[in-house]
Amino acid sequence: MKLTLRGVIFSALFAAILVLFSFLKISVGSEVPITLQTLAVMLAGGLLGARYGFLSMALVVVLTAIGFPLLHGSGGLGVVLGPTGGFIMIWPFSAMLIGLILPRIRLNGIMGYFAAFLVLEVFGSLFLYLAGVPWLMYKVPSYTLAKALTAGCWPFLPGDAIKAIVAALIIAPVRQVFPPQRLTGSSSHSVVQTDSKQEAITS
Repeated sequence: MKLTLRGVIFSALFAAILVLFSFLKISVGSEVPITLQTLAVMLAGGLLGARYGFLSMALVVVLTAIGFPLLHGSGGLGVVLGPTGGFIMIWPFSAMLIGLILPRIRLNGIMGYFAAFLVLEVFGSLFLYLAGVPWLMYKVPSYTLAKALTAGCWPFLPGDAIKAIVAALIIAPVRQVFPPQRLTGSSSHSVVQTDSKQEAITS
């Protein structure tokens, strides 16, 4: 898998956006605060594509685990494996799935924006709870499923929907001008040149 310098730079940029968004948090009285982190995940997958979206989010997870104070000013395995660890560890895969599915959707018109919203809502929000809620139950043994959903899911769904709408409004127009291949410098010009050479030989 070949990485481009531009792709790595943009991955680092979106990783920095995630770190910045992690400082904007509102406590709701549980182990899981309200933040803009999922918005960064959605934007990374939607604008950078699967490969670099995954890389950008994985950078934050790995560096935080090593000990860099990147999330809420904290770092170390205690953060990545803490009560919110299920959400953190699934970020790269969420961005990757968004990056894989969005290119298969025509982002034109109202239906295009709505389709983008659905993809972002499902894979940038609901998908995270599949790992986040069970992990929260594991880290807080006193939590039943109902308590874990109350502490780590239900209060966040309206905000996640708003973030998915904002992300769709940003991603759809940007992708029409700067698709991920152009943004990250990973276009397949070499394949086109190879095909043209083959056509010249056969002709």
